[in-house]
Amino acid sequence: MQGLGNDFVIVDCRAEPLALDTDAIRLLGDRHFGVGFDQLLTIEPARDASCAFAYSIWNTDGTRSGQCGNGLRCIARWLARAGLFGDGTTRLESPSGPVTVELLANGHVRAAMGEPQFEPASIPLVVDVRAIGEPNGRYTIEVVDRHVEIGAVSMGNPHAVVEIEDIASAPVAALGPQIEQAAAFPEGCNVGFAQIVSRDAIRLRVWERGVGETLACGSGACAAVAVLRRRAKLAAEVRVALPGGELEIRWEGAGHPLWMSGPAAFVFEGEWNE
Repeated sequence: MQGLGNDFVIVDCRAEPLALDTDAIRLLGDRHFGVGFDQLLTIEPARDASCAFAYSIWNTDGTRSGQCGNGLRCIARWLARAGLFGDGTTRLESPSGPVTVELLANGHVRAAMGEPQFEPASIPLVVDVRAIGEPNGRYTIEVVDRHVEIGAVSMGNPHAVVEIEDIASAPVAALGPQIEQAAAFPEGCNVGFAQIVSRDAIRLRVWERGVGETLACGSGACAAVAVLRRRAKLAAEVRVALPGGELEIRWEGAGHPLWMSGPAAFVFEGEWNE
């Protein structure tokens, strides 16, 4: 499946756990010797009684992820096609906790991604307290050969957001992996490069932790809007243009969940034979 070109292999693990080790996941994710994906998603029995199903996320390099917005929408569409979604909305158990998803009339999926978490310990972000630029959460971190100003937030997974003037010239491939692996992020991070177009529109490219640059990143779009809205630069409803398409993000601010809306599509089905 794919959401704005962010592509996934989805494995039905309701009856038995995933039978792939790290090497097999990497092989399956290889675009030349396997199927190819940005993330592998599994659908599992829920452990939380308030949720209908659970899902887990693996990156291309075999590491686990705590959240994936585009993948969540694909999970919802998969469940709906299988007649397992329920009536209108469904609560699912993500690796970072419960999320609510809703099927929209245009075939899109709307998801409550939770409230953005800016506290450094919750991201996690390790930074000298003197570098914290409250109240708008600006940080200066050290990477290989420079200091970079970022915003940081958790959307169930860690994100750094770099505000830039021109998305076309964003140093995604050069700077993305340096920030992802910076000492300030002990668990690594996803890195978003965001250009503000207007108060209700931004352009975004994302270097995903354990994957590289992708055509879209749902949690990255949420993170960019959260960071820039906290700086009072964006309205409550924002269109986020990514290389693979557009997402709609709504966040009323502190004390409210952030909502994401966008498409999800089936590509093909098959069986994996090692």
